[in-house]
Amino acid sequence: MGKSNTGERVYVFDTSVILHDHNSINNFQEHDIAIPITVLEELDNFKKGNENKNFEAREFIRQIDKLSKNHTLKDWVPMNGKTQGKFKIVLTSRNNLKVDAEKTFDDRKADHKILNAALTLQEEGKHSEVILVTKDINLRIKAKALDINAEDYETGKVTDLNDLYLGKGQIDNISADVVREITKKGFIENNKLDKEYMIDNHFYILKNGKTSSLAFYNPESEQYVKVEKQDCYGIKPRNAEQTFALHAILNPDIGLATLQGVAGTGKTLLALAGAIEQRKRYRQIILARPIVPLSNKDIGYLPGDIKDKIDPYMEPLWDNLNFIKNQFSDKDRRHRAILEMQKNNKIVISPLTYIRGRSLSNIIFIVDEAQNLTPHEVKTIITRAGEGTKIIFTGDVHQIDSPYLDEHSNGLTYIIDRLRGNKLFAHVTLEKGERSKLANLANELL
Repeated sequence: MGKSNTGERVYVFDTSVILHDHNSINNFQEHDIAIPITVLEELDNFKKGNENKNFEAREFIRQIDKLSKNHTLKDWVPMNGKTQGKFKIVLTSRNNLKVDAEKTFDDRKADHKILNAALTLQEEGKHSEVILVTKDINLRIKAKALDINAEDYETGKVTDLNDLYLGKGQIDNISADVVREITKKGFIENNKLDKEYMIDNHFYILKNGKTSSLAFYNPESEQYVKVEKQDCYGIKPRNAEQTFALHAILNPDIGLATLQGVAGTGKTLLALAGAIEQRKRYRQIILARPIVPLSNKDIGYLPGDIKDKIDPYMEPLWDNLNFIKNQFSDKDRRHRAILEMQKNNKIVISPLTYIRGRSLSNIIFIVDEAQNLTPHEVKTIITRAGEGTKIIFTGDVHQIDSPYLDEHSNGLTYIIDRLRGNKLFAHVTLEKGERSKLANLANELL
């Protein structure tokens, strides 16, 4: 004990990595892990609270405490498993550094202390390579400016977005007999289409010239089944992909659905309309979204009580609910039904923070803006699902508001990639904007 695995790499962790995944320390094989003392100070500030980052901080601290039970953290401490490296807490002394990040950037902020920890290890020369690991893009740039190798935390990232599952496809040159068969019977016998198309809960446009039919592969019956256009509480699908989305939402055999697409494609509206249509099937409808404050500030700086602070972030969900409600006159029973559901807490709009720890049984749970969640956060949400619960994630993987996520590493991308072809899962990528011609113009040209 007390020596590193000389010659191996050492990875220096930034706080953002730990808040992204408390188990990150176990994902670097035989290489050593260095935790700057500044990171421990920052984790101390995050350990209290009910948000996911608070949970991650607490779990990491417990893990370090357990690993260092018979050691001091000034030495290199063995991690679990014979194939894993060691870790230690790194202290820095600015007097011994040839390059001082705090002096270079003229600021004694935490990021620069972390850079100095990496520089300290680099100057010691006991490892073949020192690499800073951080989810903070700007910190990676600063590290490289100081000749420190820097990387993003790659675990859970989807490498090729061009291959990201769309959940739908088009099969051309289908025989007229097959199209007539699905129109008449409502399904197609398996031997009528190639096996390569058989993906569970995948949606298809079957075309024969100008004639077409919509279908999906049903894993229960092992048949291609016709998809009918369905109206949900006054909301009518305007294109094939919206028809597919509502089918996934209304299908009781699908426990988890994801809708991905740019603004104006109808993701949240379809999810909510489909949920209300099934109000008798579920005990409650919960709509939630992560709070990503402007400029990444805590919402505590906003005026008013907790409701006043949260309401601005929940406004888009209220807008969609009001849009559905206003399809009907005040005296219409469907309008009154929504009001009654709100009054009796059958429809609840909540920040995602308040969902942790709840048991979600016989609930339809819609998570909006899911691209701002980490892979670990979406896993946490899904594992809360009890019997009879359906979860719908909506979002746009290209519109990330969190400074520590990107289109490859966010939770929505992660689920779409990992759950493709599962019998309980369906996904639809919505590409055609239906909000307005002006909104479509902005999406296409701006």
